[in-house]
Amino acid sequence: MKLFFKFLFLILSLISFCSANEIKVFEFTKLELSDLEVRKVRGANNKTLYSIGINENGNFLKAIADNAASGLGKKIKIDLNKTPFINITWKVEKDLPDIKENSKKGHDFAARVFVIKKTGATPLSNRAINYVFSSNNVIGFNSPSPYTKKSIDNVLATTKENLDEWVTVKANVKEDFKKFHNLDVNELDGIAIMSDTDNSKMKAVSYFQNIYFSAN
Repeated sequence: MKLFFKFLFLILSLISFCSANEIKVFEFTKLELSDLEVRKVRGANNKTLYSIGINENGNFLKAIADNAASGLGKKIKIDLNKTPFINITWKVEKDLPDIKENSKKGHDFAARVFVIKKTGATPLSNRAINYVFSSNNVIGFNSPSPYTKKSIDNVLATTKENLDEWVTVKANVKEDFKKFHNLDVNELDGIAIMSDTDNSKMKAVSYFQNIYFSAN
């Protein structure tokens, strides 16, 4: 009996350790989708269509942006001292070739995940890093948004290498805020997902799955 309880304690300890070192951001259920904050981009003709699906690896979010732009936001506190790494599994089925993504006319991405730090009284004062699945640039390319220098676009995946393929990527968010914004950020305030084509007037289809923060 004592051996059983020791075993049970070990399992519970491991579960606690894993949960403390991995913070899952989205469940991608229909209930969650109905609760997420929808933000339409000002001036966009249409909203991006988001729906829930399931495959052998669990639930996923499908995004269809047809001359459209809206995102799904979630207020969540992430301790970047404990879990600084964002992990994203995503896929772009239909990309946006031949646009200049760091220009106002071409600033669209089939898939992007924003990490947000509140730095003032209004949303316009927030700082963000926009992790993107690019259709035209190479992994590692980064530039300020042509609309605001307070948001940096950083390419983690590209359809030049992985069109219509699931890809898992990772980035150190704490280090990136220091690198791109010269900010020592201990805690994030929100996460957002978006697929947008309002500038290029094109159509993109993408998928998101298993977004979480980890210790390493």
